[in-house]
Amino acid sequence: MTSSGSVPGAHEFDVLSSRTVYSGAILALRLDQVVMPGGRTAEREVVEHHAAVAVAALDEDENLVLINQYRHPIGGRLLELPAGLLDKLGEDPLEAAKRELAEETGLAAREWSVLVDVALSPGFTDEALRVYLATGLYETDRPEPELEEADLQILRVPLAEAVRAALAGEITNATAVAGVTALMTARASGAALRPADAPWPGLPTAFLERKARENSASQ
Repeated sequence: MTSSGSVPGAHEFDVLSSRTVYSGAILALRLDQVVMPGGRTAEREVVEHHAAVAVAALDEDENLVLINQYRHPIGGRLLELPAGLLDKLGEDPLEAAKRELAEETGLAAREWSVLVDVALSPGFTDEALRVYLATGLYETDRPEPELEEADLQILRVPLAEAVRAALAGEITNATAVAGVTALMTARASGAALRPADAPWPGLPTAFLERKARENSASQ
């Protein structure tokens, strides 16, 4: 037992109050007053964000499809997996992944499975990511790219080389590191992957529900 009399792992972190500081196009910031063990109250900053999907697209030669994309917050380009946001309430994650793969690379895939789910930075945001493995690649229509995507470079990198680059600090995008290392681990261990329509308990919906309420109130 702890000095507060509670059993570790059993405390209910009740929210006493919550207020929104900012609500924008892709995220909102709220401040929650949360009950800590022992009865003390602490303020927690929470960034509500869209969920995201990414695709580890592997061709028949064991090359991984990567994109080199400019990211303004860091002022530079990163090697990444094709990825995008789930920005419609109730949108199917698999369909979003297929859309993003086509939009960013002009590719489609015949076989899909869930590679890994990631809570990206749970210390301050509910943003979560699902990475799919896509194989049996073939070309499909690609919409005309806009904004940063007009500068996007598409690469095909041997999987082993992508793993080396991640471990060497040359691939630092969290989504890409998670997807690359998970794929190599699955291949090396023979671990079975989940089906493409597997449940996603960690899928965040708070931000989309917020935007739906805001849109309803403005009408």
